[in-house]
Amino acid sequence: MKIVLLGYMASGKSAVGKVLAKKMNLQFIDLDDFIEKKEGKSISDIFDLHGEIYFRRVEAIYLEEVLNLSENCIISLGGGTPCYGNNMEYLKNKSVSFYLNASIQTIFDRLEGETSQRPLVATIGKENLKEYLAKHLFERNPFYQKADFTISVDNKSLNTIVEAIEELV
Repeated sequence: MKIVLLGYMASGKSAVGKVLAKKMNLQFIDLDDFIEKKEGKSISDIFDLHGEIYFRRVEAIYLEEVLNLSENCIISLGGGTPCYGNNMEYLKNKSVSFYLNASIQTIFDRLEGETSQRPLVATIGKENLKEYLAKHLFERNPFYQKADFTISVDNKSLNTIVEAIEELV
């Protein structure tokens, strides 16, 4: 079984994935880390050197590779992964997916100090960040809503979120 965590950046996919994998004694794969290892570059460098179109193309290839691994695992996706190509349809056929739904305020609070590490928001000033998040979430929400399950993460501890996922798998 592949358990896939999806949602917007800073929704807690990697943090939840690590705890869930440890609790379930499964391998944890962060798709962005997997891509960085395969490409030999950071996600930011891939965006800077090759652009988003190239990144989305290789992201789909590596997503397929991870979903075709023989062992069971927990996979956290990049925020945009479900929104491009046939990624969401492929996920539906190969995994159980969980949308970690965070409010704009929760995402804003989490991103406030780390925008420089996030290629899609690195150039957006703090004064424009909430508006950008609202627009982006609105565009991506139809893809996120296709997940098998939705877990609200606002004001919840990691363990509470992990337990909610465990109850559903």
